[in-house]
Amino acid sequence: MSCSATNADAAAHPAPDPGEFTVVLTDAAATGRLAAQLAALLEPGFVLFLSGDLGAGKTTFARGLLRALGYPGRVRSPTFTLVESYDLSRFQLYHFDFYRLSSDRDWLDAGFDDLIGGSGVAVIEWPERAAASLPAPDLRLRMEFDAAAGEQVRLARLEAGSPRGFACLRRLRASGAAC
Repeated sequence: MSCSATNADAAAHPAPDPGEFTVVLTDAAATGRLAAQLAALLEPGFVLFLSGDLGAGKTTFARGLLRALGYPGRVRSPTFTLVESYDLSRFQLYHFDFYRLSSDRDWLDAGFDDLIGGSGVAVIEWPERAAASLPAPDLRLRMEFDAAAGEQVRLARLEAGSPRGFACLRRLRASGAAC
């Protein structure tokens, strides 16, 4: 895992937006390390959006997050069930996958709105499928293939969506997760 900007870039360009940054993920282990760093910062009520193309690493990131939070069992992709719930020591984590939604209200009709923003943590893959009716996230994480480096290298673009998200990004930067 490394920062996307070099020291020369930093000298030539103004400081990055404090509400966003990009991390280069060279392999699945780097994705797991970023997930572990974020896991340490999660608290009840946190909403994380995970976006990106198919195969970009969203579910790998979610698995890394759950492992870092101490979940020892099998982590399933919620592609067909829409949500998987995990009872953790610090909170309940709800892992949603909205890829198969046919309308942006389907998640509301399923009653999932009670699970987002309460005492649990919501991790939502494919939030753009329900964008019109979802609450704003604390943090957006977009996983992308690095076109210049090939399909093994991913870019994780993080963007704060709330004061809690900004605080999370500040702590990630301070821990050395990214520039």
